[in-house]
Amino acid sequence: MKIDFRHRQAAHCESGVTSNILRYYGMELSEPLILGIGAGLFFSYMPFIRLHDMPVFSFRPLPGQIFSRVMRRLKIKVKERRFLNKDKSMKALDDLLAKGIPVGNIVGVFHLPYFPREYRFHFNAHNLCVIGKDENRTYTVSDPVSTVLNELSYDELKRVRFAKGTWPPFGKMYWVTSITNASTDIRSAIISGIKLNCRRMLDIPIPFFGVKGIAKLARSMTKWEEKYGSRKAALCLAQLIRMLEEIGTGGAGFRYMYAAFLQEAANILDKPLLRDCSKNMTSIGDLWREFAYEAARKFKQRGNDVLSYNQLSDMLMRIADEEKNFFTGLRKQI
Repeated sequence: MKIDFRHRQAAHCESGVTSNILRYYGMELSEPLILGIGAGLFFSYMPFIRLHDMPVFSFRPLPGQIFSRVMRRLKIKVKERRFLNKDKSMKALDDLLAKGIPVGNIVGVFHLPYFPREYRFHFNAHNLCVIGKDENRTYTVSDPVSTVLNELSYDELKRVRFAKGTWPPFGKMYWVTSITNASTDIRSAIISGIKLNCRRMLDIPIPFFGVKGIAKLARSMTKWEEKYGSRKAALCLAQLIRMLEEIGTGGAGFRYMYAAFLQEAANILDKPLLRDCSKNMTSIGDLWREFAYEAARKFKQRGNDVLSYNQLSDMLMRIADEEKNFFTGLRKQI
């Protein structure tokens, strides 16, 4: 059995899976619109959570939130499940496939055989969509980061669905149950998404999230060498670069996607000033990319003019200020 599901490559796994699933049900929304409606732009710095004994940095909300927010705003009914029993989770997946339902899954990427080895690491928040299974128990997988459909054996899929480590997925899967009362009011969905993103970036009082989190990271970075020593400080920097540039679309990539979302929103909402906001967000994306470049030079010690941690901190503080000004202005537009 194989569902007639049109695979399309995307910049980011969750927004890509969401867009592809909606298209299967006859709703054409671009990936930037998915990101914006789902309030997918975020930042968190969590030194109290460790990944490979390094602080956790994230440039997106928790896995699954973009999907659930988009579906809620479009009034599409969905369901998600986690499992303790691996075989029961595979049986539940098979039952949905037999009904012709594409099923989103959150998996670990380290054991995905079609991933290039240099991109395999213990990251348990990758999204893909299972769309078929043949008589040999081989599953057809639509993974938005891939240009083509891929295949996973029964054991391979079960292994990645129950990857171990930080934030294990426990076989989490999600799917659409009904689109009967789906909303066509994209305008309201866009406005709600923007308002939530502004609140998430500006209003969380805990100083580890949003623009406060960027500033917190900047201040902490100046003390890394003293706190961790040179080697571990460099590894913390490498962890930040990886989360910024290699996992999903990361920091700069998400900013560029959000800029594209604002371009579309400007037309849909008939608010030309959102195009100026789009340009400002593109410039912020450029600042993140410049930071990643200089941070990578620092980590690899390339050249005689590598920046110090204090200078990298100054770059982050500027980004924090720019994002604060951006979201304050965007809130006023909406």
